[in-house]
Amino acid sequence: MVSRRTVARSAAGAAAAAAAAGLLLAGGTGAARAQADGTRARTADAARAQAAARSRARSAGGVTVRLPAPTGRHRVGATTLYLVDKGRRDPWQPAIPVREVMATVFYPARTVRGYPVAPQISAGAVRLFPQIDVPMRHLPTAGVNWAATMTHAHTDAPAQPVRRPVLLYSPGGGDPRTVGTSLAEELASHGWVVVAVDHPGDASEVEFPNERAGRGQVRETVFFAPPTPEQFRTMIDTRVADLAFVLDRLAALAAGRNPDAAGRPLPESLDRALDLRRVGVYGHSAGGTAVAEAMYEDRRIGAAVDLEGYLDYPPDENGRPGSCSRSPGTEWTGRSSCWEPTASATNGSTAPGRPSSPTRGAVSAGGSSATPRTGCSPTTPPSHPSCRPPG
Repeated sequence: MVSRRTVARSAAGAAAAAAAAGLLLAGGTGAARAQADGTRARTADAARAQAAARSRARSAGGVTVRLPAPTGRHRVGATTLYLVDKGRRDPWQPAIPVREVMATVFYPARTVRGYPVAPQISAGAVRLFPQIDVPMRHLPTAGVNWAATMTHAHTDAPAQPVRRPVLLYSPGGGDPRTVGTSLAEELASHGWVVVAVDHPGDASEVEFPNERAGRGQVRETVFFAPPTPEQFRTMIDTRVADLAFVLDRLAALAAGRNPDAAGRPLPESLDRALDLRRVGVYGHSAGGTAVAEAMYEDRRIGAAVDLEGYLDYPPDENGRPGSCSRSPGTEWTGRSSCWEPTASATNGSTAPGRPSSPTRGAVSAGGSSATPRTGCSPTTPPSHPSCRPPG
């Protein structure tokens, strides 16, 4: 019998993402005039802002990092969504009474003529990049012009009015969604719609279309040191809820409504490009942990790729075993992988610490719980330092 969640191990992250996307893939009219006019105005604004950014980048000098070109046959469009969940408070900043999420949608474009190429990092966010990301990731402190890097996606280009599988991307802990730009563009060029999700307060810097009480237009991360076990659990819980909320708003988009909380116009035919019967998720590190849990909890998700994300939760205090999920009764039981079931798990599906049953699939690429590290024996808890990768 084919198990509902099949776990494969792979060292190739991009190949794993494409493989999981493959699990989802089986075999117009224009927007209303007001919507089209608004989209053209937004595109013109984006073109002016990007021209100004390129001018500033040229004057700044330095090496320009270039992203690899997508290899698929489709040209790629991109648009940003500002999504507000009024049913949740922000977990990191008590002064923000709602949960805000920023996302970039990459999609096969009908045409890109006349639509400007998008920068990898927005103008507001890139001003904080040297202060936060550069030291955090040990990047060069001088000689690189981070503002000059452009994507291969065209801002607000009209989408092909063809229903396509949808992939959600959750980046690593402390990472902005922009670090996954190349893989998102690659997948979109091969026919998927990819929604890269920022998790504000967690991500290094996130730019919003406006300011509000509790934050400026650009919001910084709260993590300038490794998260505590309590913070890690909050991080994963929040990411899982963010992904579910984004799926809710995509459903509104596919139904012809505009989910953008600022009411910004959408690209033509974007609502007709989403097939929410075929949804997958992929994530790196903390994002990998989150997407594995999200697939378990949300039956709208049919496939997941965990790129080097741990499948165990850290212990509440040093010297104690980690937990294989965020549900009670699923603590580590001496097995080498949290994907093996515990005796108390009886709900009939596989996630960390739960038994298997038929249909959906997960691919784990490089996670320590799926592949024990050197020095990590079957009798060592996955959260033990000997099971962690170096550095």
